[in-house]
Amino acid sequence: MRTARTAAAVIAAAAAALTLAAPGQAAPTAGETPSPTRTHHVEYFGADGHPHHTEVPTATPDRLARDGSHAPGAIAGDGDVTTIVQNGPTTEKLDIAVIGDGYTAADLDHFHTDARESWDALRGVEPYTAHADLFNVWAVDAVSAESGVSGDPGQAVVRDTALDSYFWCDGTERLLCVDTDKVEDYAAFAPEADLVVVIANSSKYGGAGYNHVSSGLGYDGIATHSGDNAQSGLVAVHETGHSLGKLADEYAYTDSEYTGPETAEANTSVYTAAEMASRQTKWHHWLGEPTPDGGVLGTFEGAAYHTRGINRPSENSLMRSLSSRDFNLVGREAMVAGFYRHASVLATGTARTGALSRGDEVSVRVPELTGGASVDVRWYLNGEELRKLRGETTVKVARALADADGGGRHRLRARATVVTDAVRDPALREDLTGQRTWRAEG
Repeated sequence: MRTARTAAAVIAAAAAALTLAAPGQAAPTAGETPSPTRTHHVEYFGADGHPHHTEVPTATPDRLARDGSHAPGAIAGDGDVTTIVQNGPTTEKLDIAVIGDGYTAADLDHFHTDARESWDALRGVEPYTAHADLFNVWAVDAVSAESGVSGDPGQAVVRDTALDSYFWCDGTERLLCVDTDKVEDYAAFAPEADLVVVIANSSKYGGAGYNHVSSGLGYDGIATHSGDNAQSGLVAVHETGHSLGKLADEYAYTDSEYTGPETAEANTSVYTAAEMASRQTKWHHWLGEPTPDGGVLGTFEGAAYHTRGINRPSENSLMRSLSSRDFNLVGREAMVAGFYRHASVLATGTARTGALSRGDEVSVRVPELTGGASVDVRWYLNGEELRKLRGETTVKVARALADADGGGRHRLRARATVVTDAVRDPALREDLTGQRTWRAEG
């Protein structure tokens, strides 16, 4: 859910974006001409699920890139949007744009299947499972001239595709890079995308997370993964831990010691469990609890790329390795709060411009949650709860005013709160409440 913008405006914005400088970029190999000034910091995962980082060029190397004559939308069907999941208006939901690369016009049915399976990979991990009703998923057709992507099955393979995605990026076989400018051109076709996922037409394990792409287009980062490799789908789940949950990586990348101040991210801390409990900070409310990724919540040294001086909440989690397949409880809590920064807890189609009369009816919409999560709906008249209306989503104004003093103006308010054991932090709970107010007369 983001502010509405036209596709043309978004594409224009993309042209002025993505200007990260590359300090000390490696010399190109023969025949390759990566951009000398525009690069991205990306995260990728080896075949064992262990994460790594590197710097890659924004544009695809010349020997792999198509000639650029194909503008998005120029081919029949190119840029078409297919609904994978629609649970409500884009203004109320968190919208995911899934874009395919290496799919010809004849492959589009295959792409739509891969897009559904990519969503299934997300939906199969909590807290996505319980909060699946918060999401819309749109498949954006990017029609390629050839099936498959460059670097599959071997490094020498070159294919003409819409987004110029390719394995062997930065000399690493499993790193699946993409031309991010072209991705953003296609993302502009999707209805108000909050997240962008690129699927390559390949069964080869691989993917990447462009977590630091900051284009001003309303979404944070791009995740790539193979469409026909089940393990690759977890890459997108991990990357949303950064973009939605604002979570840090929980792995150590180099043998080093963190000496900085307390961190901003919810899942890293310089404090021990005893210090955390004493200070009532970070994940103190989860200490000692069993966590779905195994073990109990405590403080485990090594996180945010350092081996010492900084702690993570659990021995393993999806923010540490894809082998976990689960967020720990701290991660789940942050993810739920992130969902509701984009999606609405409560929405309504009842206008608030004029006063309601006794003959009017007021309706609100709340998400349908599962897995023990629910939404508590309450109604208030002039600040006092109308207990008889608790849980109702459609209310007749006459019924709401039945016990009110005759005549005059009144204030009718609906309040909805997500009830879930996944969130304990009082500060995060504020993001799980929504309300609407109307004036009523009679």
